[in-house]
Amino acid sequence: MIKISPSILACDLGDFRNQVALVENAGADMLHIDIMDGLFVPNLTFGPAIVKNLRQTSKLFFDVHLMLENPEKFVDPFLEAGADHITVHAEATKHICRCLQYIKSCGITAGVAINPGTPAGVLEEVIPFIDLALVMTVNPGFTGQKFIPEVVNKIRKVKSMLPDNVDLEVDGGIGLSNIKLVTEAGANVIVAGAAVFYADDPAKAIRELKAAE
Repeated sequence: MIKISPSILACDLGDFRNQVALVENAGADMLHIDIMDGLFVPNLTFGPAIVKNLRQTSKLFFDVHLMLENPEKFVDPFLEAGADHITVHAEATKHICRCLQYIKSCGITAGVAINPGTPAGVLEEVIPFIDLALVMTVNPGFTGQKFIPEVVNKIRKVKSMLPDNVDLEVDGGIGLSNIKLVTEAGANVIVAGAAVFYADDPAKAIRELKAAE
């Protein structure tokens, strides 16, 4: 069964709490929180204070995605803010295993992400240290981008590398038109930003995505 993780990057930023409550009540499995520093990716988003604020009213599983240079410096602030899971980019730190080991030592789950241009093989040596692998299906930084179909083959490769207890998440440009493409390739966690929050009825959008697996 797939899990839907709506990305708050696409929500109405002036109505955070209500937007999160909307997808929580609609049956979202987790909440994807993109943290960007303007260096690793060309955009700035949220800090720990936003996550802490949302944690006060939401019981959703917080799927925190650090798109930051030297992410190991920011694990503690987001852990303290209420993250249930932290994903870091393989491209963003020289010591990816150390970072992943530290996240897991804090009692939460850890993930590693790779960009569209990063080979699947980069993940091979870190699989023992992760609970989730994230394959970006757009170049990270902005919501509403078009899905890159050439990444589907990499999703298949990553799936073939992972043990059954490690989730495979995909993020970027995924909606009803292509969700089956990525789930058939092996993805079981779907980040949906524009497909949910840009919809006239976000709750209906979540139900339709789940039904489309």
